[in-house]
Amino acid sequence: MSAEITAIEQVVATLEHAQHNELVDEFVGLFHKDAIWTTAHGKFLNGRDEIAEFTAQVLPGATKIGLATYEVAHVRFLRPDVAAVKVRQRPVNRDLEVLEDQNEGSPLYIMTKEDGRWLLSAGQNTIVLKD
Repeated sequence: MSAEITAIEQVVATLEHAQHNELVDEFVGLFHKDAIWTTAHGKFLNGRDEIAEFTAQVLPGATKIGLATYEVAHVRFLRPDVAAVKVRQRPVNRDLEVLEDQNEGSPLYIMTKEDGRWLLSAGQNTIVLKD
C-alpha cells in the first residue's frame, strides 16, 4: 500500500501546487466528474463543472490573500480503490513560513482510484478554531 499512499500524497501535492500557482485547470483536473465538495465556509459544490465554475471565480488572485500548505496526515483505505485522506492545511506566507495567528484547515478527502489514477471524489474542509 505504500505505493498507493505515495500516489495519494502526489495528488495532494498537486492540489497545493495548483493553489499556490492559481492553476484552475490543474486543480479541477484532480476531481472525479461526479465529485462533491464543501468549502471551509460551508459552500456545497456538486460535480466537477460546479467545482470548476467556483474555482475559476475564487482561485485567480487568491494568493494575494494567502497561501497554505497541504500535508497528508492520515490515510484509511476503505477499499483498495477508495481512501479517506485527512489533510493538515496550514496558512503560510510567500516564504512558506507558518502563520501562527491564522486558523488551520482540516480537510477530509474521499479519493477513488479510477483507471489507475487517484481522484478527489468528495471533500469537506473545516476551519480549526484556535483555543
